[in-house]
Amino acid sequence: MLSQNTLKFLRDLKKHNNRGWFGANKTRYEDVKKEFDAFVNSLIREIAKFDKSVANLEVKDCVFRIYRDVRFSKDKSPYKTHFGAHIVPGGKKAELSRAGYYIHISPGECFLAGGAHTPPSEWISAIRKEIHYNGNEMKKIISGKDFKKYFGTISGEKLSSVPRGYEKTHPDIELLKHKSFLAVHDLNEKQVQSKDFLSHCTKVFKAMKPFDKFLNQSLD
Repeated sequence: MLSQNTLKFLRDLKKHNNRGWFGANKTRYEDVKKEFDAFVNSLIREIAKFDKSVANLEVKDCVFRIYRDVRFSKDKSPYKTHFGAHIVPGGKKAELSRAGYYIHISPGECFLAGGAHTPPSEWISAIRKEIHYNGNEMKKIISGKDFKKYFGTISGEKLSSVPRGYEKTHPDIELLKHKSFLAVHDLNEKQVQSKDFLSHCTKVFKAMKPFDKFLNQSLD
């Protein structure tokens, strides 16, 4: 579980997103960062029980820095107001080429997610080819009991027209139109702070595995 201290810190940081406040509260940050890291470490170990591809990952491979890159942003707030980690084969730097397991913790916006978020052209092309040849497999996955229980359906931005190389009469045209293929499970703060949060995350991500596997096999 994650304590109320984590969300309280992030809530305060959102109100005081400046270096002066952060410096004065550095000890608080270090305490909640340690708590989040410990949770992610436990989560990696649990996921590895059903997905051995993440077994060798360490926390530092998965947890994102809280410091924002403001070089090309109009928003010059120096800190992110969430904690995030992407447990993906190869570590978070491989997220543009592999689907994994993402956790996002922020006051009012907590969720678990996976899939391919705006994948680069090579990957999106490969995913569409995989759907073209194995569309029934994808449809079986997203219509499965556990997938529907935790994610409802896949989400992500779609093309308004037919992707190049495919006919509008293609039986899986609505899947092929996707520019992102995402499975998202929203959380509330009570769930995040509950004693069975680790168990819940593990169940959600286990239900996500076939979806991630389908997307990853497109490049294998």
